[in-house]
Amino acid sequence: MGVEIHPTAVIEAGAELGVDVTIGAYSVIGSHVKIGDGSKLGSHVVVDGHTELGANNQVFSFTAIGGEPQSVSYKGEPTRVQIGDNNVFRENITVNRGTMDDEGITIIGNNNLFMAYVHIAHDCRLGSDLLFSNNASLAGHVRVGDYVVLAGYTLVHQFVRIGEHSFCGVNTYCTLDVPPYMLVAGNKAITHGINIRGLRRRGFDKDTILELKRAYKTVYRSGHTMAHALEELATHQWESSQAQGMIDFIKASKRGVIR
Repeated sequence: MGVEIHPTAVIEAGAELGVDVTIGAYSVIGSHVKIGDGSKLGSHVVVDGHTELGANNQVFSFTAIGGEPQSVSYKGEPTRVQIGDNNVFRENITVNRGTMDDEGITIIGNNNLFMAYVHIAHDCRLGSDLLFSNNASLAGHVRVGDYVVLAGYTLVHQFVRIGEHSFCGVNTYCTLDVPPYMLVAGNKAITHGINIRGLRRRGFDKDTILELKRAYKTVYRSGHTMAHALEELATHQWESSQAQGMIDFIKASKRGVIR
């Protein structure tokens, strides 16, 4: 099938559009943009900068992707945005390109749903199968693992890491790293246990969840300092890669983790 472009849309010379792409009314596609097969952009969408969208993405009205980063360090360098396949960007979302303070690129994976008014700042790296509810916002340089859920109005401080399969409740403010598999909420965020419901929904077995709960209790409920808790965890032979992964994430934290 061909490309469907509304007569009022502006497609700058040099832009590359795949097959079966739809561009809605008054949308603007910059000269260094690549849009993959089957992607559909609604009305009043702006895709700018050195930006690449994969296949079968849906971008709703008034979303701006690839705009200049909101950073005083940015001096017009040709930094990038790279987006995978099968993502949904609802209305009024902003995704900024990277800066030379990092690796010069903002990356988003596959199969993600971003609801209205989400903001993804410069140099963020997001995994796949994410759900960001309305008004969730990431500051610069944030890292988000796969299968993370950010409820409405969640705010994430710059350089924070959000581990895979974690859940952040409504109005959560994260200033420290969120280990994988955690349920956190509050301003500032504190932990409320393992994200058991999400893990069960995704097919995690009972033994794996039990090990994650055991590791969680050592870190969060034993009364130990973090150093002491990690020492105790190191003496245990973990059967699941998930429990060991949670421990490794905590060890690697530079900002410290939410407790």
